[in-house]
Amino acid sequence: MDWFTSYFLSGKNFEQLAPKFVPHYPTLISKAAGVLSQESVERIQRVFQEGKLKEVVEEIQEALQKSENAPLDVAVVGQSGSGKSSFINALLGLGHEEEGSAHVGVVPTTMKKTPYQHPKYPSVTFWDLPGTGTPNSLPYPCLEIVGDDDYDFFIIISSSRFSSNDALLAQKINEKGMNFYCVRTMVDVELHSEEKSKPISFKKERVLQQIRDDYLAILSNIGVSNPRVFLVSNFHTDKFDFPRLQETLLQDLPVHKRCTFVLQLSNLSDAFIEVKRVILKEKIWLNALKSAALAFIPFMAFFSGFDLPKQEKCLNLYRNYFGLDEPSVKEIAQKLGTSVQEIKSSTKSLDFWLFVKNDSIAAKAMKCAESFCSVNGGLRSSIFQFLKVYFLRLKFINTVADDVKMLLHKTLES
Repeated sequence: MDWFTSYFLSGKNFEQLAPKFVPHYPTLISKAAGVLSQESVERIQRVFQEGKLKEVVEEIQEALQKSENAPLDVAVVGQSGSGKSSFINALLGLGHEEEGSAHVGVVPTTMKKTPYQHPKYPSVTFWDLPGTGTPNSLPYPCLEIVGDDDYDFFIIISSSRFSSNDALLAQKINEKGMNFYCVRTMVDVELHSEEKSKPISFKKERVLQQIRDDYLAILSNIGVSNPRVFLVSNFHTDKFDFPRLQETLLQDLPVHKRCTFVLQLSNLSDAFIEVKRVILKEKIWLNALKSAALAFIPFMAFFSGFDLPKQEKCLNLYRNYFGLDEPSVKEIAQKLGTSVQEIKSSTKSLDFWLFVKNDSIAAKAMKCAESFCSVNGGLRSSIFQFLKVYFLRLKFINTVADDVKMLLHKTLES
């Protein structure tokens, strides 16, 4: 239990807690992400000090909604045939034949700027821009949109050596002071070809470094001071630089957009599962604080408390964040060559009622105590609701995260 919570449980009221809020909040934030901006933190502290509990709730709720629904627009550009559409599908977590996926083919498929919304998070949009290098394309069709402020960053895709068109585009984006990332796709194909042609001298790491050095040299020559280059395979997203690319994009985003990006990330590794866990723990703490502020008012916990329907909705939301919703579980079962029932029997978070069922005398006594405190409101009611919301949500998120880690390891092993 953190010291802020312990301080609260010692009987301090909200006005006494207020000065502690700003110094405590940074301890909840991971190195990669945070939910609240500094302005939001300061506003919450101010209304705390003024004892305006309704405004505390409104400020936290507004900040949480803003972090979850912040629009994120990513422009994907590059030569035709470089794997732009496949890359977008990899980020969306979609197969090429699934509904909503970017069109992939052996001939140019992107003839105009095309938006692809994330299937679970509609505020996240990947823009597939027309490719260069075909007889029907303009010499530099993407340069006119470089100054478009609607994009949060650009990803320049290439499947072979960095072309003059790619270099010109990178130069123009760099001159505008906008973030961009160079992504070399199909490195698995490149490695296979190199190994086949040079079986004796082939060394995987040396080939990858040569590719990376070539990109870095070209980017440095055109004046890019801090070039970011990532070597990926669109079909093996757990290998090469794909996880590092996701981490870099996350760190470079404005704070209010990081949560949106984190939640749409695929579970490529234990590290990214932990990033999700940490940012959701931060949200759990804020939700518990919001519930505590409401519970201070008599009877309010009866109307806005964390009851069973809300608990089930919360657990389903966490499953969705971690890719354990029904469609995703079916997909995992197919990958593992097993049944959905077998997946459910090996996990702890997919059966809500078994998860929360507790008919013990202690649980019934706690329910009575909660009702008694809720009638009167005040500090005891606030403490009760804080603990209930915080620890129950924490149990949900830890169980879901542990389940998805276990299934990830099984999938990778298979």
